[in-house]
Formats: sequence, C-alpha cells, structure tokens
Amino acid sequence: MAEAGTILNGHRGTAHEEGRPLPSVLIATRHGESVANVEFRLAEQTGALSVPITSRDADIPLSMHGQAQAQALGRWWAALPPADRPRALWCSPYVRTAETARIALAQASGLGAVPVGLPVRYDERLRDRELGVLEMLTRAAIDKEHPAEAARRRRMGELYYRPPGGESWLDVALRVRSVLRDLCEEEAGRPVLVVAHDCTVLMLRHILDRLDEAQLMALDPVGNCSTSLWRAGGGRLLPDGWNAVDHLT
Repeated sequence: MAEAGTILNGHRGTAHEEGRPLPSVLIATRHGESVANVEFRLAEQTGALSVPITSRDADIPLSMHGQAQAQALGRWWAALPPADRPRALWCSPYVRTAETARIALAQASGLGAVPVGLPVRYDERLRDRELGVLEMLTRAAIDKEHPAEAARRRRMGELYYRPPGGESWLDVALRVRSVLRDLCEEEAGRPVLVVAHDCTVLMLRHILDRLDEAQLMALDPVGNCSTSLWRAGGGRLLPDGWNAVDHLT
C-alpha cells in the first residue's frame, strides 16, 4: 500500500488498450479548504455542539486559505508535462468545488498551460456525500442528539453506514461508477481533471484500484487540493500517485 504523495508506478499506456475507451490521464482533486472545514476542525478541537454555518452544504464557499490552495493547484497544473496537462475539466456543482475549478483554471490559463475559456463540465454525480439527519452536526452534537445513530455508525463502519436520509460511502461509489463510465467514454485519449470532494475522490480510488474495506480505512484523509493520478495502461487506469500535497507548500 503506497503512502500519501508517493509515486506508484511510471507506466504510460495508450487510451484504447484492449479496446476500452480511457482518458490518457485522470487526475482527481478535492476542493480547497472551505469555511466549513475550518469551523468543523475547531469544533472537533473544542467539543462544540454547533458551528456558525447557516447555508446549505452545497453553498459553502472556500476560505481565503482554500482560495490560495486553488491557485497553487493551478500552478501545479501549468507545470505538468504538456501531455499530462488536463484538457477536460469535470466538477461537482457545489460552490466550493466550482470555486476551486474556476481559480485553478484561471491560474493555469494565465500561465499559458490551457486554452482560455476551457469549459467546465458540472456533474451532480460528483457531489459530496449526503449525510441526511446528520448534516452540519458536529461529532459532539451527533453523540448527544442521535446516540443510537452514533452507535450504529461505529458498529457498521463508514463504508456501509447510511444515516437516515443520507448516503453510505458505497452509495457514493455507485454514482461515481456511473460518472466514471461516461467520463471514460467522452474523454478517451486525453488528460482529464476531476474536482470533487474527499469521499468522491476516495471512492474513485476504491473503484479504480479495487481496494477492500480494510485498505480504504487505512488511507490518510484526502487533503484539500491534493492530487491523485491514474494513467491508461493494460485496459484500465493504473495509479501513478495518491493524495500528493507537495505543490501546496
């Protein structure tokens, strides 16, 4: 099992090996730090029962630090070898992912790495995991207000636990499989960037690298604006880097 940020192999395959349409390179990133990431991190440290956020999850914007991370992602994009620079961009429709894509694209375009006006494909299947009745609740609040759900969550584990009105990780995996089929068909032969969420990126790895539950749970959390990369080879997308954050420093 590779550690975060390591190079897994250097294989470079063609986009249609064994007759399967594939992008030449698939790069996945989580959005930059959001204001909710900041507030929930503070809540975890203090045991707070609430966070000062009143908007929908879909409407949460980037923090100032998250905007800087998105700019760094754009510079990383521009510094890639020309054959690896994404020429297609698929994105979750949530505000924080759309802002990340817009900022990174503007940065890369300004450095001459991609054509100005490269379209962004927004796809609702790349949205974040829905938590139903647990939406916007801190861990302390869940333990206090929904103790039975907290216990069920611990017993079942994140891969299988589905909160009332929400999704399990595997529910997210089903829609990720669906969007991945379309992406491979429509973007065959060219490098693609996917801007999504931690669970979405994690489920991409679950699907592409065929990880089981234990392997998934052993992974570090997906970092904001981290980069994970797969290359076409042998009729599938092979891992070439995971959860790298060196470009952010």
